[in-house]
Amino acid sequence: MPGRSRSPVVAGTFYPRDARELREQLDACFLDPRGPGRLPGPASRSIRSVRAAVVPHAGYIFSGPIAARAYAEIADDPAPSAVLVLGVDHHGGGGAALSDVAWTTPLGEVEVDHRLVERLAHPPVRIHEHAHDREHSIEVELPFLQRILPGARFVALQVEFGPFEHLREIGHVVREAVRSRDVVLLASTDFSHYVPAEEAERMDRHAIAPILARDPRRLYDVVVGEEISMCGIAPTTVMLCALEEEPLGAELLRWGHSGEAAPMDEVVGYASMVLRIPRERARAPAPARGSSPLK
Repeated sequence: MPGRSRSPVVAGTFYPRDARELREQLDACFLDPRGPGRLPGPASRSIRSVRAAVVPHAGYIFSGPIAARAYAEIADDPAPSAVLVLGVDHHGGGGAALSDVAWTTPLGEVEVDHRLVERLAHPPVRIHEHAHDREHSIEVELPFLQRILPGARFVALQVEFGPFEHLREIGHVVREAVRSRDVVLLASTDFSHYVPAEEAERMDRHAIAPILARDPRRLYDVVVGEEISMCGIAPTTVMLCALEEEPLGAELLRWGHSGEAAPMDEVVGYASMVLRIPRERARAPAPARGSSPLK
């Protein structure tokens, strides 16, 4: 859709509106003690290690350093052909909604991978631009991608919560779209919302365990059954379903919460995780073709 782009809706709240300030805050996230403690540099690995990641989407002062843990790992790999960002439908009614336009941040445009959109646009997944109008869970990931993968193409897929079998169906569409393609998947999610820190850690560990086990059914049942307020249960379940046939290893890089950034009685929990390709199966990528800020 030439001539169209999606404008930012949370610039100035979740992250700075000014480009220079945004670059400075991104670097501060990488250097923060809660983060990787280093700036992303040129790729240090010659083959793909990270196939997918779980990253938070809160205001950068709260969750940015934890998100930076996963982005530093992605930056250590060669640049992928595209990044598929699976986001939350906080406002409801969007279904499984793709965007087929570039997205703009204060750092410039992020181009869409139209070929990947075509591969994904099969029922129940559809192109639905309006569904993305107010949603922040994908937008806040894009400046990080611009920082570590300048010029990278991406696709936004927002997923509304629904029955497990419906999410599995979406996951199967994603599986076919990314099969044998050098696409990195991101599941954008925060974990427990507005509970004491001790309770957040206890509940979040229950949700993190099935992600580490790469068990989407168990993740869904635990989050729903224990009423864990993990907003991104839908995109995370879809990601796990899409990749369940691939021999990946999962790793928790860091769990934390908003109370680490500022004193508060009730916190939001965040986790940074990666799904890695076993070294013996990793390969060099093909050349690439041209709300509340707590949550």
